[in-house]
Amino acid sequence: MAWRIDEAVVRGEIDNTVEGQTTGRIWLAGRDEPLTLELVGDCWRDLAGTRLAFQNPSPVAGEDSAEIETHQKGIIGDMTASRKARVPLVGDGEMREIHKSGGEIPCEWKNVLYLEWFSEINGRVVIETTEFKLDVSPHEWTMDVDGEEAQKLANLNAMRDFMAQVIRRREPSEEAVDDSDNMDEFAWEQRLKESDRLTDAYQEVLEKYMEDSDCERKEAFVMGWDGLLEEMAERDEASTREDSDEPAIDAGGRLDFDDIADNADFADDGDPFGKYERHPLQARAQELALRAMDVVSGESSQGSPSYLLISNLLQVSGKLAGALNDRSSGYEPEAGYVLAILKRCLNWLNESVGACQELMTSEEDADQLAALAHIRSTIFEIRDGITELRRELK
Repeated sequence: MAWRIDEAVVRGEIDNTVEGQTTGRIWLAGRDEPLTLELVGDCWRDLAGTRLAFQNPSPVAGEDSAEIETHQKGIIGDMTASRKARVPLVGDGEMREIHKSGGEIPCEWKNVLYLEWFSEINGRVVIETTEFKLDVSPHEWTMDVDGEEAQKLANLNAMRDFMAQVIRRREPSEEAVDDSDNMDEFAWEQRLKESDRLTDAYQEVLEKYMEDSDCERKEAFVMGWDGLLEEMAERDEASTREDSDEPAIDAGGRLDFDDIADNADFADDGDPFGKYERHPLQARAQELALRAMDVVSGESSQGSPSYLLISNLLQVSGKLAGALNDRSSGYEPEAGYVLAILKRCLNWLNESVGACQELMTSEEDADQLAALAHIRSTIFEIRDGITELRRELK
C-alpha cells in the first residue's frame, strides 16, 4: 500500500515558497541520486510558504527506498511538522515490563513530521517521524485558516481518489448482471480478491485517521462509504438542525466534506444489515483489535503471538467492513459472497484465540492475564455472532 521511506531518509528539503506548488529533494540510504518532488498543492499552515530542511540521525536502507521511482510527480497530501504525538521515553522491553506491572509508561509530547504525497507512478508515499532534525525558513507567504481548511479538504479528496483506485469497485451495472448461484470457484476467488483489496485499503485508512477526533467520518469518506456518511449526517442533523447550511460542492463536483451532514437522505429502514450503519459485528471487531493493540503493544515482531493476535483481528475487522458495511453502491452483496468472507473471518478468529492463549500461558502478571482473558472471551463472542449470521444467511 503506502510507501514508507522515513527510516531510509538521509536528508531532504521541501520547498513551498511558490503558492500552489511544492517541490523537494530527498536523499535515501543506498541511492546516489535524490528523489525529486514535483507536487501540486500546498503544505499545512506551519510549512506553507517556507523551505523545510530535515536530517535523519540514523538512516537505514530498506526495500521501499530501493525500489521507489526517482522522480515523484503528483499531488500533495498532508504535509506538516505541527502534529503532536505522545512518544514513550523507554524501549520496547522496558515498556512491556512497566505495562505488566500496571505502571504508567513515561511519555513526552513531540512534534511529528508528516510528509505525504500521491505519486503518479508509486501512489501514496509517507514520511512520518519524530526523530529528524528540522530547520524551517521564514515564511515567504502566509496561508490563512480558510486556506488551510481548503487544502486539508483537497488532501482528503486525494486520499479518497487513491483508495478508489486501490479498491477498484465494480460499477453497479456490473453487479446487476452477476449470477451468484452459478458462480464457479474462479469467480468467487476473484470476488475474494476484491475483498482483500478492500481490507488492505481499510487498514491503511484506519492507520492514518485512528487518532483523529473526526476519524469515523473521515474513514467513511475516503473509503467511499457514502451511505454510511449519510446516516451519520442524518443523526448529526437531527441533533443540530439549527446549524444546517447549504451543501458545498468543490470544483471537481465532489461534496465538501464539512457540509456532508447538510446533504443527507434518510436510510432504508427495511435493510436487515443496517444498510447505512456500521454493522455491530464489525464495530465490535474493530474495537477489539484496537484494544488488543493497547494491551499487547510491548511486543510486535512479525510471527510473535502479539503480532498474530493483532494482525488477525485487524483482518477480521477489515473483512467485516467490506462484507457488511459497504452499501454505498446501492446493492446487497450475494449471500454466497458474504458467507465466504465470514468463513475466512472464522479462521482468523481461531488463529487469534491460539495466539491469545499462547500469550496467556507465558503471562505472570494478574492484571495483564485478566485483560488477555477478556480479549479471548470477546473473540469467542464475535465468533458466535458470525456463526449465527452464517446460519441466517444459509
